[in-house]
Amino acid sequence: MSDGEDTVAGADDAVADDALLVLTAMLLTPARFPGVLGDDYVAACGALALEPYEEGYGLVLGQDGEGARWTVVVEDAAQVAVAIAAWDCGMEHDLSPDERSMVCALPGWPMDLAVSAPGVPEPHDPETDGEGPAPLTPPDTEAWGPAQRRLGADEIAAQWSVWREQLDDVRFSRPGDEGEPENGVEGEPQNDPSSSPRHPGVRRALSEATAYTKAPPPPGRIRSSYASADARTLRVDGPGWSMVARTDDIALFLLDEEPGTVIPVGRGAALPGLLTALDGLAAQPT
Repeated sequence: MSDGEDTVAGADDAVADDALLVLTAMLLTPARFPGVLGDDYVAACGALALEPYEEGYGLVLGQDGEGARWTVVVEDAAQVAVAIAAWDCGMEHDLSPDERSMVCALPGWPMDLAVSAPGVPEPHDPETDGEGPAPLTPPDTEAWGPAQRRLGADEIAAQWSVWREQLDDVRFSRPGDEGEPENGVEGEPQNDPSSSPRHPGVRRALSEATAYTKAPPPPGRIRSSYASADARTLRVDGPGWSMVARTDDIALFLLDEEPGTVIPVGRGAALPGLLTALDGLAAQPT
């Protein structure tokens, strides 16, 4: 994250006369995009009225001199990726995209930020006089739905080891175990990954994920990122469900019909093959 002192000037007519104090930036590419915007890259672009170009975009979030929130869309995704990588390593990096790469400036932010620019009023939506798009707004944290489900899955993917440690003492039930699974943990899949788990929503999700291996879904529906030398972290989404998994470990599911609940599925005989197949189809950062 930047220190709030970088600037992007002339982003759009709405902010052309005022520099943007950059707070953070995100990528919007087939391999990496804010899950809050949609289940896949095409849907995420659609949420911002952007064409889903293969090269993708960068999203620069900041405030103008009056404190108003703006999301500036730039074509130079590579420059934004470099800035994000530097910030993630704790390094300072100026993010000042060339004005020629700027696509548009959208009022508001698609998600909450825990920081604000120094020396300007508190973050607020700009006055647009009813012209142009409505301000982007973060999802309601008091509600549960697709956006919150995807945000939860994104957080689990980013903090996999923390979530995994919480399951170290849980015994994963196996198919044929009597009674309900302990601690709500789903059974381990056998030959058909969708046949074993007791939860119908998880069975549906596994069935749809398996179908992806036969008919690939839209770009970004399956994403893969580095986990270790021998493993990848997968983020897979579908109608009403999100999956986070590591190719050398288990899978965790979030469902629209189960507010705030994380449902683990053990590896069993079939899950490893499914995860490997999904990884082969996944959009991967370059």
